[in-house]
Amino acid sequence: MGGLRNLRQIFFAAPFLIGTWFGIGQPDDKGNMWIARMGADGSFHAQFRSCFKGKGLEQFAPGHWQLNGDTETINLTGVDGRPFSREDIYKVLSHDAQKQVYRYLLTGFVYTSHRVADDFQMPSCETIS
Repeated sequence: MGGLRNLRQIFFAAPFLIGTWFGIGQPDDKGNMWIARMGADGSFHAQFRSCFKGKGLEQFAPGHWQLNGDTETINLTGVDGRPFSREDIYKVLSHDAQKQVYRYLLTGFVYTSHRVADDFQMPSCETIS
C-alpha cells in the first residue's frame, strides 16, 4: 500500500511535471538539448544531445524524481546503461501547462523547458549549431 500512497502523493502534488519536456542550452554549451520524460510513478528518463559543428553526441540517463514544495529532486541511477548515482536539486521558479523554468541549485543556472508530445523526437544538431 505504501507504494500506491507514494504514487498518489507524487501525482497529486505535481501533476504539472508529469509528461515530456524539451529544452535547449546548458552552462557554457548553447548547443546542448535534452528531453526529460517524467512518469507519474516518479520515473525519470532523459536523453541529452551535445552538438558541435552539426554532429551530436547522445547520452541517456534513467532515474527518479520527486517534488517537495518548489524543490524538484532528480536522482540519476545510470548513464548509457552503466550504473551511476547523482542527486540534482532544482528550485522551480515558474511553471504552467506548457513551460517550466527552474534553477539548478549547485550552479545557479536557470533552465527552461517546454512540454512536448510523448512521441517527440529531438531535432537534428544542424538546427541549433
